[in-house]
Amino acid sequence: MIAPANRAVALVLAGVAIDIIGFGIVMPVLPSLITRLGHMDLASASRVAGWMMASFAVAQFFAGPVLGNLGDRFGRRVVLVASMTAFAIDCALMAMAPTIAWLFAGRFIAGIAGATFGPASAVIADTTPPERRAASFGLLGAAFGIGFIIGPALGGLSAQWGERTPFIVAAGLAAANALLMLFFLPETLKPENRRPFRLRDAHVIGAFRPLFQAGDAAPLLVGWFLWQLGGAVYPATWAFWAAIRFGWDATAIGWSLAWVGLLSALVQVFVTKRMVARLGEHRTALIGLFSGAATLVGVAFATQGWQVYALFLIGGLGQVAWPAMNGLLSRRVDATRQGVLQGGIGSMNSVAAILGPILAAQSLAWGSRHAFDGAAFLVAAALIGTTCAIIARMVPRPQLSAEPAGDNA
Repeated sequence: MIAPANRAVALVLAGVAIDIIGFGIVMPVLPSLITRLGHMDLASASRVAGWMMASFAVAQFFAGPVLGNLGDRFGRRVVLVASMTAFAIDCALMAMAPTIAWLFAGRFIAGIAGATFGPASAVIADTTPPERRAASFGLLGAAFGIGFIIGPALGGLSAQWGERTPFIVAAGLAAANALLMLFFLPETLKPENRRPFRLRDAHVIGAFRPLFQAGDAAPLLVGWFLWQLGGAVYPATWAFWAAIRFGWDATAIGWSLAWVGLLSALVQVFVTKRMVARLGEHRTALIGLFSGAATLVGVAFATQGWQVYALFLIGGLGQVAWPAMNGLLSRRVDATRQGVLQGGIGSMNSVAAILGPILAAQSLAWGSRHAFDGAAFLVAAALIGTTCAIIARMVPRPQLSAEPAGDNA
């Protein structure tokens, strides 16, 4: 029999993966769905999609603290089951969306229901000893990667039966997971560890305060934000750009996104650790950022579909930037400030997730109307290239000698 703690971790990992599948499964069909419902061309539809993604990110940004505090009051299980149920209902309603406004409402609700990363992390913290939590939290990243591989591919395949089919599939997966959680997910928060829910604790106003306690990390934090802004170009515009540039349908778009997800997962599993150990965080970050920026430039000028598949063999190395930059950031503060630093970074990522899709979508629409639909990728390349320059010129390379934790403030 599976231990309750292990069962809880397995079910929340499945929930995170399904959240990401639900996000990615609709991406291949958004171009055709928005153009048809809005009676507009692809360039105009890309603008609409950018605002739609921003509404999703806004909902998650504000819902995250609320769900986390509700989980501390009522337990993790009820929050996760309610969120997954709401996500299933939302996907079913999206499958019947008659207007663009309906799609916006659906994406906003999906953002609220999908803000389960916090409660899922809390389950792992509840059930895992401190010395094993880092490895267990790494499983959340793996679940995210798996979801992003499966989601677009499944969306492209199911779109063969209609542009609404991916929403129905996502609804079915979410409903199944909600039922599994309802009947098999044990409550991991002990009654004596619960605390009252206070609305004043569930806000984001003070979310950025930790960044002012991050020592001399300011240049890195600026670079991190620009990098996140640039990276938003893929989820925000890829489906629309591929339809404009190559005339790809939902199936072709889905396979291309799955290819990116697969390469990203392979790099994370087989390359990142070895590269950091051999080259150090500073050089690894520069290589990852340069690879990402160079790939974006190549994509902007690609003339055939096979070229972007080849370019991502190089662009996959961009995945090493995240752990390398996170390592560099962690060196800028002492051991007592690591938690607040990560919390501040999470808030900054949320803002980038709101602004990035708007910037990318507007760049794509502008470029498409001025005879160069690769403009969004050049803007993203410039942002990531700026991050590369900041790290190369303003961030000192860490000393090779090991330093005790907490002595590098």
